[in-house]
Amino acid sequence: MIEETKASEPTNELCLPPALRKPRLRRWEASEYLTIVYGMTVATATLAKLASIGGGPLFQHANRTPLYPKVELDAWALERLGVLKRSTSDKAA
Repeated sequence: MIEETKASEPTNELCLPPALRKPRLRRWEASEYLTIVYGMTVATATLAKLASIGGGPLFQHANRTPLYPKVELDAWALERLGVLKRSTSDKAA
């Protein structure tokens, strides 16, 4: 039987490099995670800028280290990707 993939788990954890299997990722790991899982190239500096001005994925601090929960990275990436379209003339919902 094939199991459905949950929205919070878009990929099999075993497909990820060991450094990216943690529940919370450092900024450079979050950038790599978004590239591998979603094909979104988001620079580490961009994540830092978004952490300052807003609009980025939610994160937590452990002392001075920002940590991004993978659940929040998934939600942010899916929000940025938007809905699937059949053509460029499809209107946004």
